Amino acid sequence: QLVNVLLGDMLLIGPRPALPEEVAVYTLRQFKRLDTTPGLTGLWQVSGRADTTFEEQMTLDIRYVEERSLWMDLQILIATVPTVLMGKGAY
Repeated sequence: QLVNVLLGDMLLIGPRPALPEEVAVYTLRQFKRLDTTPGLTGLWQVSGRADTTFEEQMTLDIRYVEERSLWMDLQILIATVPTVLMGKGAY
């Protein structure tokens, strides 16, 4: 996926790529999460990962799309390191 970032197909920060079976059941509001390029890490990854429900994941991704900023991206990037190293929310 890092290669995809270098090629410009993904961003470093953004919602994770959507699976077709997820998109098939999106509500109208949830399509908002597709308004930005997918990323390697994002708000829901640093907010609980697998410990969150699908609805919580959607809410966090939509919040990111609506509120994204350089400051938010920096906060997510910094929070990603301990989240990954500690395996928080990973199963």
